[in-house]
Amino acid sequence: MKIRLVHPDDLQVVTQIEAACFPAAEAAPQEELSKRIQAFPTHFWILEEKDKPIGFINGMVTDNRTICDEMFENAFLHRENGAYQSVFGLDVLPEYRCKGYAAKLMQTLIDHAKQDGRRGCILTCKEHLLHYYAKFGYKNLGVSASKHGGATWYDMLLEF
Repeated sequence: MKIRLVHPDDLQVVTQIEAACFPAAEAAPQEELSKRIQAFPTHFWILEEKDKPIGFINGMVTDNRTICDEMFENAFLHRENGAYQSVFGLDVLPEYRCKGYAAKLMQTLIDHAKQDGRRGCILTCKEHLLHYYAKFGYKNLGVSASKHGGATWYDMLLEF
């Protein structure tokens, strides 16, 4: 297993992984993933198993304590010196789940956020995943204002 930063030539594979991990209404389209790779490549990690990309985690840096829908639509809102590392997607291909890969990706993001001097990390998740993110120390802030993909999301905050 290896975790590395994204490269522009990873666009096709991350688009495929995203489509396999999220419903169509919630999955980031290729154009948006391309913008994320351009805007914050040092905040976009890919996990490989035997040189095959099987998952990734990414998110912009912001001064906001919660994620808003505009962030999903405009990767260039990224603020390199912002206070919070966001998590836009924690994706692991279905056939590789329940093996600790998602946790390794999340820990990579958290460790980098701490090293970069961030105040914490933020994400949104569905209700059935609240307990998963709580294992990393994230606190549930309640139902999010986000309407991304027409789903009900919860704001989660990890403060350092």
